[in-house]
Amino acid sequence: MRIAVLDDYLNVAPDMAKWDSLNAEVSFFSEYIQPAEMAKTLAAFDVIVAMRERSAFPATLIKALPNLRLLVTTGMRNSSVDMVACRDQGVDVCGAPGDPKSTGATAELAWSLLLALFKQIPKEAANMQQGLWQTTMPPTLEAKRLGLVGAGHLGQCVGRVGLAFGMEVVAWSPNLTEERAAKAGVKLVSKQELFATSDAISVHMVLSDRSRGVVDAPSMQTMKSTAYLINTSRAGLIDQAALQKLLIEGKIAGAGLDVYDAEPLSATDAWRTTPRTLLTPHLGYVTPENFAVFYSNVVADIQAWAAGSPIRVLN
Repeated sequence: MRIAVLDDYLNVAPDMAKWDSLNAEVSFFSEYIQPAEMAKTLAAFDVIVAMRERSAFPATLIKALPNLRLLVTTGMRNSSVDMVACRDQGVDVCGAPGDPKSTGATAELAWSLLLALFKQIPKEAANMQQGLWQTTMPPTLEAKRLGLVGAGHLGQCVGRVGLAFGMEVVAWSPNLTEERAAKAGVKLVSKQELFATSDAISVHMVLSDRSRGVVDAPSMQTMKSTAYLINTSRAGLIDQAALQKLLIEGKIAGAGLDVYDAEPLSATDAWRTTPRTLLTPHLGYVTPENFAVFYSNVVADIQAWAAGSPIRVLN
């Protein structure tokens, strides 16, 4: 059995699970494989391990991998894998959950971006290195309004921190009810009110056909000139061109982004030079605790599949 472990950018996978227990040939790929090279590079493998949605597996690629029999994805949902194509070709797809105690890591990153922007930390830190002193006057968070686009688990985690800072926390999503909002300790408002009145907006929704572009140009155009937008969920939730235009024109104060339409982000991508941004390389789920559980569960998935009793089957 030949196993390919993809997108191990930090070269940590070999030490995070007992791969030798599989009695198989395991190859680790630390470099991102370009889509045009995927079929050729992976043609000989029986099992492929995908790290979340870093690499896509559309029907065309699945059909070009005749030896593939098992695809394991970290996490229990992966919209980049064509599940129907895998099923049609006899490829089992299994999920490998992460550390349940690490679910707040994305919320922590959202707050890291928000605080850094509000308090002008990147600018002041850079200016300190240039010999300057006190070049901005950062506002306080207390009594400011935090708007949550989505109030599920992660949105609620972010909201609780906002409440602890003394912020007014409001939320909106297509299916959010007053009862659910009250239970989460936040106030339900309309989408229009949220964007027009919030001092900081944090996006926490699952990307789907229905939610794609939910943060649209008309909504963002109503934002305060002093407001910040934070996205640690999925790039497709936001009209990227509209956001970029607002930032270039200085119509909003800034954006903290951890996710992008194409990842890894090209070294020449326009986002890298867009003003008023604080960018991180999709770090929301990247913790040692989470990856250790991810990869241990991957090994368990492969063992169960090889024994003829696959577990956590997604297709």
